[in-house]
Amino acid sequence: MIKGIMPPVTTPIVGGEVAYDKLAENISAWNRTGLSGYVVMGSNGESAFLTRDEKLRIVATVKKSLGAGRILIAGTGSDSIKETVSLSNDAADMGADYALVLTPSFYKSEMNGPAFVRYFTEVADRTKIPVIIYNVPKFTGVDIQASSVSQLAGHENIVGLKNSSENTAQTAETVASVPADFSVLVGTASVLYPGLAAGAKGGILALANIAPDECVRLQELVSLGKHDEASALQKKLIPVNRAVTSRYGVPGLKAALDMLGYFGGEPRSPLAPLGDKERQDLKTILKTAGFLD
Repeated sequence: MIKGIMPPVTTPIVGGEVAYDKLAENISAWNRTGLSGYVVMGSNGESAFLTRDEKLRIVATVKKSLGAGRILIAGTGSDSIKETVSLSNDAADMGADYALVLTPSFYKSEMNGPAFVRYFTEVADRTKIPVIIYNVPKFTGVDIQASSVSQLAGHENIVGLKNSSENTAQTAETVASVPADFSVLVGTASVLYPGLAAGAKGGILALANIAPDECVRLQELVSLGKHDEASALQKKLIPVNRAVTSRYGVPGLKAALDMLGYFGGEPRSPLAPLGDKERQDLKTILKTAGFLD
């Protein structure tokens, strides 16, 4: 079973190229926290801008730097079943433990429950490592429903769901409809507390890149039944999470990493770095939340 808090790690870029040494340094720093593992080639890893060779080298780099007891999840999904299977199996050969597979979305009007079930079943049938369904309506424009996830949870090689929707009712419905050993994971820190309270096993959170200890602590508080403290921590984290996701996106997340002692670096073009005003606003948000002196 997959559980705990994991960041979808950013991809350090210097001069337009992946800085694998900086990626390894970030992993070494995160290894000193309570994170359960790492996700590479996700939305926050700028997967859409990476070449296949870069993706596989990223998997190899993180695998080499992986701390004891931590898992490695690789984002390998595309609309093509054949390409998804191929990349997933190549990532497995490089050391990935799980494949995080995005819902297909190009033909949106035809991407319904039966289409999702066909897609994920065919991928899982042919993939060497277990598959995690990745639902992120914000980027894909499609949304896999709990009924489809429940059906797919019966496949022996489909083991979890990362739900990056803020629809906590959907998360709760999914948790109630899948086996106990199927891992429903919160996909955004804005709803981490309610998602965990609804029965999610953990979270894959952009915020965990810059606030790993706080995200891990929130899950610990829920597990201990300290819901008032968990709710208070959730409220503290919301403005920071909003800043590094919906407000400033990947450029903001990378800027925050630089401010907090990690390596953020540049976003890859066509994304642009934050301007001076945005950087100052982000710094103020981090200071107000107690992340910076």
